[in-house]
Amino acid sequence: MSRTLLVPIDISEMQLTTQVIPHVQEYAGREVAMIHFLAVIPDHSYFAAYGLEYTTIAPERSQREANALETLNELVTQFKLPEGRVKTHVYSGAPKDHILRVADQINADLIILASHRPSMSTYLLGSNAAAVVRHAKCSVLVVR
Repeated sequence: MSRTLLVPIDISEMQLTTQVIPHVQEYAGREVAMIHFLAVIPDHSYFAAYGLEYTTIAPERSQREANALETLNELVTQFKLPEGRVKTHVYSGAPKDHILRVADQINADLIILASHRPSMSTYLLGSNAAAVVRHAKCSVLVVR
C-alpha cells in the first residue's frame, strides 16, 4: 500500500525541523509513495499588525513565497530522501488552514508535524498542531 505524507515545516524554527527528520525518514522507508513538505509564511496582515511602515518595506507576497520555497528546498535536503518522492509547497496565510487544505488536496494518509511543548496560552487559545489534530481527516503524528 503506497502512502502519502504531509510534513508541515516552520522554516523559522530549525529545532522543530530537526525533531521531525527521524520520524519522516522512518515512515519514508515504509512503502511511502510521496512526501509533501509545506511551509506557510505570514501574509500581508502580519506585517500590518506592526504598523503601516512595515507594510511598505515588506517584500511582495510572491517574493516572500519564492524566498520561503528556496529555504524549504534547502531544509528538505537534510531529510536525505529520494528526489522523485518529494514535493514542496509554500503558501501565505494561516498555517492550520493551509495544512488542512493541502492534506485534503493530496489525499494525505498521515501528517507529521513538530510542535512546541504546550504552555498555558496554548491550552487556553489552541495551537496550529491542536487545530490540525482536531480537524484533519487523516492520522496526525505530533512530534515533540
